Amino acid sequence: MADPDYRSQVREAFPELADIEDEDLRKKTLRAWVLGLDRGGWRDVTDIPYAWNIHEVSNVEHVRGVTKIAVESAGIQREFHGADPDVDVVRSACLLHDVGKCYEYTDHVDDEALDDPDPEYATGEVPHSLSGYALAHEVGCPLAVQRAIPHFIGEIPKRTMEAELVKSANSASSNAVTQATMGISLDEWVKQYSQTTG
Repeated sequence: MADPDYRSQVREAFPELADIEDEDLRKKTLRAWVLGLDRGGWRDVTDIPYAWNIHEVSNVEHVRGVTKIAVESAGIQREFHGADPDVDVVRSACLLHDVGKCYEYTDHVDDEALDDPDPEYATGEVPHSLSGYALAHEVGCPLAVQRAIPHFIGEIPKRTMEAELVKSANSASSNAVTQATMGISLDEWVKQYSQTTG
């Protein structure tokens, strides 16, 4: 099998990437996904599930939903409250908030979805929001993006307006996913299962 064209896959999966105005940040956001997919050994970005036990929704669908919710919320903050969140930071951080699932979820999919995961990276030992933070750091994303990626309780660094937008949009999307697929809220899902959330 030929090597997957991860750049094309990511661009197609996340059209919101093109909305990042800063060309350097757009390239770094893309690069983080390419590294994650390559090290995780994924054949296709759309094969990554939303959660280790929820495969009906892909991680791509969730990440796109989070991005749309956060960007819309930023617009409302600007229009109604005069706030000025950095929308490029919001877009990049939303698109990267679950890139760490490239590493964490390799044990939770059929072998056909993977092609030679790198055991140094492909593991569930590190929660995906922390490995996502590490990927964003490795490719040189600005600190404002890096610090908006950790989103699970106990992992959250000092919060910025942009980080709060990512976190709240993630909760909104995750609640929709858990309700639609399992009939429970995100909080109920967290209490019921010992894994970290999307």
